[in-house]
Amino acid sequence: MNVITRKRGLAGLALVGAASFILAGCAAAPEEGESAESVDYKACAVSDEGSWNDKSFNEAAYAGLTQAEDELGVKIADAESASTDDFEPNLSNMIDANCDIIFAVGFNLIDAVNAAAASNPDNHFVTIDGYVAEETTTNLKPIIYSMNESSYLAGYLAAAYSTTKVVGTYGGLQIDAVTDFMTGFYNGAKAYEEETGTPVNVLGWDPAAATGLFTDGFGDSEGAKSISAGQIAQDADVIFPVAGGLFSATSEAINESGKDVVFIGVDKDIAVTSPEYADQVLTSVLKKMTDAVFDVIEEQVDGAEFDATPYVGTLENEGTDLADFGTFDDKVDAEIKDKLEELKAGIIDGSIDPLE
Repeated sequence: MNVITRKRGLAGLALVGAASFILAGCAAAPEEGESAESVDYKACAVSDEGSWNDKSFNEAAYAGLTQAEDELGVKIADAESASTDDFEPNLSNMIDANCDIIFAVGFNLIDAVNAAAASNPDNHFVTIDGYVAEETTTNLKPIIYSMNESSYLAGYLAAAYSTTKVVGTYGGLQIDAVTDFMTGFYNGAKAYEEETGTPVNVLGWDPAAATGLFTDGFGDSEGAKSISAGQIAQDADVIFPVAGGLFSATSEAINESGKDVVFIGVDKDIAVTSPEYADQVLTSVLKKMTDAVFDVIEEQVDGAEFDATPYVGTLENEGTDLADFGTFDDKVDAEIKDKLEELKAGIIDGSIDPLE
């Protein structure tokens, strides 16, 4: 367990779309290179398993905390969780640290953060990818995402880009926050199949049977590499690892195969945040946690009453989206790019259901 209070210099982006409810603040950001004037507010976070520097899920959420530190002048504290055993004591340490708001980062913390919120009604909590177990718990706010939407676009893209018409996916754990990506991906690939009449084999997830391939957690590099190698051996040339930073293990499997295989990142724009992988990243499915974390803190600093109404990130409010195609931009046909925009519009207007 690691509990730290510190200053970090990390800028982020403000949320640009409307949410299912509005997260908005009007305070001007400080000039580049300057720190905001200190305010009497402390924002804290407890990570899911693994490091804040996982290049994916944990890091995206933590960046919102440090952005608030830099731009709003809040104090911050954090606790990294090496295992699930750390969740409860880490939350307790944040409560003892007199945090004004505590972010529990990840679905795995659901039980621990619900218990902490119920036992500490005067504290404010936010669960990322979680839910409120009891209606009487009014001090716990969920931040959740419809990741099936952007993943549907990724699935269609994967099927269109693939030359073998075999694409693969796997998850870090079989939990809703992971399989939501995988179901959207599967259905997007099958939409391409239905539209073109070209069969597409999707390895790693069957939404009808709710069965698929999963590692032993988000730190299981060996399992991720083994699954990826197995999918490559079955001719998959696009892989969608929904497993945090385990995309690095997929990259290793690609390198060792010697085949022309790409992968699609999750949570952050992997080609930008981990440029050493850019020549393998077709795109990334963005989960804009940095923006949501920052905006929740900004609302509180601006004096808003704590609101436990869930924030739901969608394509419509830009809480999720596809990243650009980076080094693959000239390899994705213009007609496919246009089709992705058409599909996106259909998801937003409700004419396309990415879960079907």
